[in-house]
Amino acid sequence: MQKNKKLVIVGAGELAMIADEYFTYDSDYEVCGFAVERAYLEEDTLNGKPVSVFEELEEAYPPSEYEVFVAIPASQLNRVRTRLYLEVKDKGYRCATYISSHAFVWRNAKVGENCFIFENNTVQPFVEIGNNVILWSGNHIGHRSVIEDNCFLSSHVVVSGYCRVGDSSFVGVNATINDRITIARDCVVASGSLVNKDLQEPERIYYGAPAQQLPKKSALNVKF
Repeated sequence: MQKNKKLVIVGAGELAMIADEYFTYDSDYEVCGFAVERAYLEEDTLNGKPVSVFEELEEAYPPSEYEVFVAIPASQLNRVRTRLYLEVKDKGYRCATYISSHAFVWRNAKVGENCFIFENNTVQPFVEIGNNVILWSGNHIGHRSVIEDNCFLSSHVVVSGYCRVGDSSFVGVNATINDRITIARDCVVASGSLVNKDLQEPERIYYGAPAQQLPKKSALNVKF
């Protein structure tokens, strides 16, 4: 595959190394290096590529020549990835999106920037996926559903048709969301949950089948 675009990955953890692997072997991007905030700089290289200081990113990699992917997982309910994504945009960069060649994304589905769609995802017609969204492997996103900005869906999640998953939410492994369900912003839907009615209160944790709210604990306090 011809490499005609240059990319810098923000992050130096497991997701950053995974992103390097996928972009390198399944995209037209050449990964040129990594960047982390100065306080977290521990090594000068990663996967044989240089690691730069994020605060000085523009000096090493001018926005006119390079794109960026922010490879941070769901830390602090997606807050860390979202903050760095917004800072990257303020620096003037375009953010890359990766869609696996082994994912099925229908022609009229809309996918934003700084998204990462792993293998075996099915994204059906008229779906809208916002910016800064991660879909780990094997999810089903049903027709007309909307995944808002900054969400993280882990593996084998079923989002049925006409659903809406609110901004910055996290949906755990093997969760099922029935047709025409809306989930409020900043929610955590625990692994294996069955969501059969709207989850209207934001910043809450929902679990079980059918899903119910975990009392006295904010989703913002969940450790990822």
